[in-house]
Amino acid sequence: MSAGRLPVLLLLPVQAALLMGVGLLVTGPLADLWPLVAEDGVNRVLAAHRGGPATPFSEWLSLLAGTQSVISLTLLAVVALVAVSRGRWLREAVFLAVAVAAQSAVFLLVTLVVERPRPGVAHLDAAPPTSSFPSGHVGASVALFGGLAILVAVRLRGTRRWVRYAVIAVLLLIPVAVAFSRVYRGMHHPSDVVAGLLNGACTLLVVTHALLLPARARAVSAVHGERLPSARATGDDGADRPAEGRRVVVVRHPYGCGAELAERVRVILRRHGYADQVWTATSTEEPAGALAPLVAGADTGLVVVCGGDGTVRACADVVSGTDTALAVVPCGTGNLLARNLRLPSDPAAALEAALSGETVRIDVGRVRGDGLEPARFTVMAGAGFDAAMVGDASERVKERLGWAAYVLSAVRHLGDPRMRLSIRLDGGPVRERRARMVVIGNVGTLQGGLPLLPDARPDSGRLEVVLLDPRGARGWLAAAGHLGSRMLPGRATRTPGGARGAVAGGALEYFSAVHVDISFAKPQPRELDGDVVGAGTRLTAEVEPGALRICLPPRPRAVEAPTAPVEHAPFTVGG
Repeated sequence: MSAGRLPVLLLLPVQAALLMGVGLLVTGPLADLWPLVAEDGVNRVLAAHRGGPATPFSEWLSLLAGTQSVISLTLLAVVALVAVSRGRWLREAVFLAVAVAAQSAVFLLVTLVVERPRPGVAHLDAAPPTSSFPSGHVGASVALFGGLAILVAVRLRGTRRWVRYAVIAVLLLIPVAVAFSRVYRGMHHPSDVVAGLLNGACTLLVVTHALLLPARARAVSAVHGERLPSARATGDDGADRPAEGRRVVVVRHPYGCGAELAERVRVILRRHGYADQVWTATSTEEPAGALAPLVAGADTGLVVVCGGDGTVRACADVVSGTDTALAVVPCGTGNLLARNLRLPSDPAAALEAALSGETVRIDVGRVRGDGLEPARFTVMAGAGFDAAMVGDASERVKERLGWAAYVLSAVRHLGDPRMRLSIRLDGGPVRERRARMVVIGNVGTLQGGLPLLPDARPDSGRLEVVLLDPRGARGWLAAAGHLGSRMLPGRATRTPGGARGAVAGGALEYFSAVHVDISFAKPQPRELDGDVVGAGTRLTAEVEPGALRICLPPRPRAVEAPTAPVEHAPFTVGG
């Protein structure tokens, strides 16, 4: 852990002081104001309806979040983290222990200053001597189970996504259930448990930043064009891939692809016959490294991209329209292209599968606009809410939490104003619209399998467009419900080309075109494949059919078509 981040822990006394101030307001000037007065009614209603399985379940939750249980579970988790990883997860173990201890310290400091009596109903548990504000049980459960959820998100990326998400969801629901149980059992007012949730969450945020986020990696001063020692080439399986013996250029994002993964990539390439390897590192100034001069100056049969969607986009911009194939090693934040192309989530496994499969051609999008140099994208281009969300996501948080960092950023932009825009498809009539977000997609599935653009296919020769314009909480729920329903089996069906129309009460509107021209009344933030490209009032996109050769795992075929070259075989993401 970096000593340079430890001063962030000094925010904990500030957090304690703020909670003290809130507590003194709750017990003083605000005590007779609504909704604090209404809190007693909540406690009375719950006390009057106790019974059934809720009572023993609430007792179990209170025991789970009790002092002895939290200490025991924390020690058990710390020992397990160190033992299972053989000491490699010591940082994570320290993080969890400090988070639980820091939350408890803040809680005790606040209760020394704030004195709030327990609710005036029958108590189902023995009342501890501390103040009712804030809830120590709730704060401790957030620190422990929320901390475990963060570690699952960070350290179990190799597991199946639905398993990881399910575990995270259960861990995050435990503190919420504990909060309800404490009010149900008459031990806390609702505002006490809200303060406990905030105490635990703020403590996790501070301790995560101080102990879990890595120090910024040292700058990699890789020499462009560095050749690796050659190795004897092994056999080939005859698939349509770049010919054995031709040079491979590996573009490596230095933070996404660490030394261990880089060595695995070297070994896999050698095993597949690529002994002549040239490596180049990306930088802020050169997002594709020295790829352009390297592929222009020699016979390059394959480009391997070790990075996220932004690095893939930069490299695809260089090799699109050529015979050089691209293989993706997904090690970025979103890895949306890899997800949509059904590549394995493990970076090394993705490369192994791609080199064992076939080469197909997929479309890319080409965009231009005011203040925007013509560029290509492989995933999506957008403006408004999504671009603001991408631009506001912390790089340090993305390094540790992955795409979940975008969720945190999105919350801050839910209230952003709507855009006034006009959209023109394939030279047709101009449509005037208002929206919070516009996305133009070459592929359509987001993280977690969310089908934002269910009709998008990377070999369709078209671009799909969606305007997101929810009105209030009901509109957001309608949009979320519609997108969620498309994840159900049998619902993600394609529709014919052309305009798709509005759905979810107008919260979503779909279009399809080869050429899309969008103008905004005011400059809007814009993004390409997760990279912010600056605000502007214009975004024009058109498809380049089959412009990019890309290596993919072999796909099962019900009927072989030997007369069709593999490279031009129809590509369907859904298989």
